[in-house]
Amino acid sequence: QNSRVEGDYVHHVLIVTEANSSLSYVERLKTDGDKSNTANIVVEVIAGDGSRIHFASVDNLSKNTTAYMNRRGYLQRDSKIDWAMGMMNSGLTIGDFDSDLVGDGSHAELKVVGISTSDQIQGIDTRVTNIGKNTIGHILQHGVALDASELTFNGIGHVMKRSKGSDAQQESRILMLSPQARGDANPILLIDDNDVTAGHAASIGRVNPEQLYYLMSRGLQKRLAEKLVIRGFLAPVLDEIPLKEIRNEFSELIERKVS
Repeated sequence: QNSRVEGDYVHHVLIVTEANSSLSYVERLKTDGDKSNTANIVVEVIAGDGSRIHFASVDNLSKNTTAYMNRRGYLQRDSKIDWAMGMMNSGLTIGDFDSDLVGDGSHAELKVVGISTSDQIQGIDTRVTNIGKNTIGHILQHGVALDASELTFNGIGHVMKRSKGSDAQQESRILMLSPQARGDANPILLIDDNDVTAGHAASIGRVNPEQLYYLMSRGLQKRLAEKLVIRGFLAPVLDEIPLKEIRNEFSELIERKVS
């Protein structure tokens, strides 16, 4: 994003895969300049029958950027999309990440890591809609709120009629590292058919004082101890990201964000 001058930034990507193809796509967004601007990010992924897609994004837009982010997948028969999204922006951010499991046997895995700092507000909606039969939609999102920031995860699983044999699972967890920080994790399940499975888990909490005390009693400074706790908290998501390059990049960016 060019923020050396004022002006809206519009970014639109369309990905269409043919039957039984495979693709790995990595998207990196950052800001050049310090002008106040708006960024509109739109990504559409259409997965053809039997195709396999790894989509990874590393979002690192500046504090002066208000970001609206929409990433959507349309999955046809027996296709699969693995989403891995790192929400590391520093400004106001609204994220909307959807996967429509249209074809029978289609499968979407959505993994989101989010960190909010300073007085930042981030709101992230992650949705999976099971439309075809025997479809699988899983949401896994962990986030950390520091300083006086706010972070919200809305996880939405919608199992439509005539989608027998489908599975919708979600997990949203937020860790707050400051008394002024605020986190919200809202699980929503909409079930319109029988013979399906669905579940959710959600939690919001602060750093366990006993964990910090144990680490500090071993000679670590408080800030370093907090970093280790954050790393452990986000590890369940990072470990599930199939691309090693992206796992490492997420880890490095997380280290910079919490320093």
